[in-house]
This record gives sequence, C-alpha cells and structure tokens, in this order.
Amino acid sequence: MSSPAAPCVGLVVVSHSSRIAEGTAELAGQMAGPDVRIVPAGGMEDGAIGTDAARIAMAIGEADAGSGVVVLADLGSAVLATRTALELLGNPENVRLSRGPIVEGAIIAAVQASTGSSLDEVLEAAEGAASLPKG
Repeated sequence: MSSPAAPCVGLVVVSHSSRIAEGTAELAGQMAGPDVRIVPAGGMEDGAIGTDAARIAMAIGEADAGSGVVVLADLGSAVLATRTALELLGNPENVRLSRGPIVEGAIIAAVQASTGSSLDEVLEAAEGAASLPKG
C-alpha cells in the first residue's frame, strides 16, 4: 500500500484587477489540474481596482494545503499589500513572494507544483518565467 502523496504547493495571484487575477488563476489551473490550489486575490471588495492585504491574507490561507504558498503580484503596491498580508499572518515561513511575471509565472509555477515539487522549486520556476523568450 502506497502512502498518500504530499499536498501540492499552492498559489495566490494578486492583481489590482479582479478579472486579471481570476483569469490568470483559471488559466494556470487548467494547465496544472485540480490538485494545485490557485486562489485569485484581485481588486477590492466592492469591485474597484486596487489590492487589499486582508483579502490577500485570506487567499494565502485558502491556498495552503500544507506544502506552502507562492504569491505572484502584478505591480508595486500589490507587492506592498502582499508584504502587509504576510505581516498580518505573522510572516509565515512557508510563504514566498515571487519576483516573476504574474501570468507566465503563475502558469509555470502551477505546472511545477502539480509535479509535487518543493516550495523553493515552485518559486524558482515562477521567477524563471521572467527570462522566457517570446519571439
């Protein structure tokens, strides 16, 4: 009898736009399959453009299946809101903020996570997406 597989690293997609966060999470989820928790945290509660540290903190909790979470953010203030969310959570050791691009990084990180890779391997994949050739 084989032991159950460890849970996959989760992802949080932080964008100023709820539609961008949701679309990116949807695309990454289609590429990775159902075992990877990918949670969008875009826009404000009322649907306005912006980021909300409390929403990001809740998304991190939802994405974490036990193997950690990689967060991908779109712009500078989304990064600041994510850092505030991490402070609200007591700066958990199992959460990493990626410097990679939000869309390509989320897709590559999701696929990497689906293979059962470690938190640091998923982070490296997300950040490596910044150097992908497009032409």
